[in-house]
This record gives sequence, structure tokens and C-alpha cells, in this order.
Amino acid sequence: MEPEGHLESESSEKSVFSQPGEDEESQPSKAASRENPLLRPLLTGDIEGLRRIFEDPEDPHHDHAMELLLEEDIVGRNLLYAACMAGQNDVIRALAKYGVNLNEKTTGGYTLLHCAAAWGRLETLKALVELDVDIEALNYNDERARDVAARYSQTECVEFLDLADARLALKKYMTKVTLTITDPEKGPGKLLKEDKNIVLGACRAKNEWLEAHPDASMDELFEQKQLLEDIVTPILVKMTMPRQVKSGKSVT
Repeated sequence: MEPEGHLESESSEKSVFSQPGEDEESQPSKAASRENPLLRPLLTGDIEGLRRIFEDPEDPHHDHAMELLLEEDIVGRNLLYAACMAGQNDVIRALAKYGVNLNEKTTGGYTLLHCAAAWGRLETLKALVELDVDIEALNYNDERARDVAARYSQTECVEFLDLADARLALKKYMTKVTLTITDPEKGPGKLLKEDKNIVLGACRAKNEWLEAHPDASMDELFEQKQLLEDIVTPILVKMTMPRQVKSGKSVT
């Protein structure tokens, strides 16, 4: 079954993510149909100019700053997509603090992450991941950003997104385990306080390891997840075991 909503044709998709030189209309400078006062500082990386528009009440465009930023073209791209195409990762970091939705999708279901992946903007991908965008978001072709990067042969982007996915898998496992171990309704078995502390301590240690190793390799991430599972799994098994009911002493 095809997803509901507006589906883009193959030719329309190419107009969204055509690589430089393939389609003049997809170039970053043409992302807006008319001149937008945010466009020039955004494409040139003029952070101070953008800050002035958003924060200075005396600026003539201040009252409409967010409206100008989120103004969309015919396929649903706002100026943040132009920033992604241009590789202006510092601009995206600066604009994120104003509360924009970095997971917003175009009419074809493409996110900023999909866009940066298609254009091979590795540093922009890193900035978006640091800002906690959804790396599992799917477009209407059921593609993640990693799949789009692979389709356009953006090898470095594929490798980075694979690493980001491995980090996310470890984080999600830690979250799942922590919720399970602290929820008394998860299982009939009674968990010793010592076991609970072991699990929570192991998750805390792995979270600290992640923060201390931002450039960890895929093998290292898989190894850390396996080490955590080795600690946690036997304890979680205890939660599936029935409570032992003490029988009363027989009277002779």
C-alpha cells in the first residue's frame, strides 16, 4: 500500500536533491522563489546578520523572522534546506536555538538529514545528529537518510550515518533496560536491590563511555553493547522467573 499524502514523482525527487550541475533550479541560491532577506546571510554563513534579524527589535525584518525562515517552496522546502545544500552547518546550529523543527518534512517526506546526505554535506550531517534529529526518519519511499546517501554514492555520509545508527542502538538499549529495571510491573520476579544497582551502574558507565568516545568505531560500539548485554541479560532473566512463595511450616 502506498503511503497517504503527497507523493513526489521520480522527476520531482530529482529536483529536490539533484546534485550540483544536474539541475540549475535545485541550486541553493534558487531555494526561494523570490529574494528573502534571510537568504543571503544564511548562504554566506553570516551568523551575526541572522542573529540581528532574529534578536534585534529594531531590525525591519525582526517581527517576521521565523515566518521568513520557514517560508516554503513548491515542494515544501524552507531555507534550512538551502543551508543544508550549501553545507552551512554553523548556520543550522545557530538557527536551531530559535526553536525550529529540524525534523520537518517536505511534501515527499524528506528531512534536513535526507537533504544533507544527498548533497554529501558530512559536517552538516554531524551538526544535525548533534542536534538530535531523527536519524530513523523515512521519506515516502521508505528511505532513511543513510539510504539516500548510498543512492547518491556519498560514501563518507553512509559511513557516518552507520556509526550514528550504532550509537543510537546502544542508547536505545540502555533506555529500554533502565525502564524495564525500574518498572515493578515488567515481570513477576522479585529483583534484588543489588541486581538493580548493577544494571543501572552498567548503563551509567556505558553512557559515560559514549560521551567520552565521540569518535568510537563501529567495532567498539558493537563491543560495548555486547559487554552491556552480558551484564544485563542474566539479571533480566531473573525478572521472568516466578516469585518463590514460602510454604508454612507443618505442624506435627
